[in-house]
Amino acid sequence: MAVPFFAARDVEAAVTPRRAYEAVRDAFVAHARGEWTMQPKLYVTNYPAGDFRAMPALGGGHALLKWVTSFPGNPARGLPTVSGLVVLSSAETGLVEAVLDAGAVTALRTGAAAALACETLGSPGGAASVVGAGVNGRAAALSLKATGRDVLLWDIDREHARSVAAGLGVGVAGSREEALAADVVVTVTPGKEILLTDGSLAPGQHVSLMGADGPGKAEIAVGEIARARIFCDEWEQASHGGELAAAVEAGAILRSDVTELGAVLTGTAEGRRAEDEITIFDSTGLAIQDLAVAIAAYLRAGELDLQRLEL
Repeated sequence: MAVPFFAARDVEAAVTPRRAYEAVRDAFVAHARGEWTMQPKLYVTNYPAGDFRAMPALGGGHALLKWVTSFPGNPARGLPTVSGLVVLSSAETGLVEAVLDAGAVTALRTGAAAALACETLGSPGGAASVVGAGVNGRAAALSLKATGRDVLLWDIDREHARSVAAGLGVGVAGSREEALAADVVVTVTPGKEILLTDGSLAPGQHVSLMGADGPGKAEIAVGEIARARIFCDEWEQASHGGELAAAVEAGAILRSDVTELGAVLTGTAEGRRAEDEITIFDSTGLAIQDLAVAIAAYLRAGELDLQRLEL
């Protein structure tokens, strides 16, 4: 049996940032309604080098398994931080339908989730910034640009930030402080440093925290989490391995303090309640998001010149 293989360039050709945004939004809604399901993300750790993650999901007539890595030291070796494969199968027959590059799928859905949270929870039409110009930061900037916002990019490597920004057609922040002061902010860093200290967020700001997707990582202080309206992609993941884990462990927040984004999108929970409200979104990355992007790519397989794998 020959199945299509989507290399990174094929995933990007098949799914635009706007299409990924729509697909991920629909996946959040389907999951909130119980129509799409997933099991908890499984970590196979090899710290301090990195970790492996297995992520299954079911929905829309398909099933998915993503086997993906996070090895933060890889860029120094000239290697990608994130790598792996996504296997998409038919939920009716169980047969494999497609194999996709996991890094490209991850970047698209990460950028889409970041922008979706900004649009759902942030001030309408405000300026946006992305802190971190890696693969996922690039995707977040593209997704925000696709929503019509003006975007500034910042990275600790200034030359890299300028190069990426020029390629994307977005601006460059003059400093990290300028980037963190935007109306809506997306942080996509390795999570090794606290970017948002106690009292740093201004009234009305929204931050999508995308970098702390595993134990021990953090981009925001626990005290700053506690003084904001808190949203997340999925409580179980966020409270155990995301940005919220430290706040939960410290007793600073409870389950009742946190709202899942899907509940806001389905209208069963409130989003932003006032112009001066500070909102934060903790993203740990969900398999249903990967499933949404993988299905969107698969539906365009016939339009692309794809390599075929004999299984």
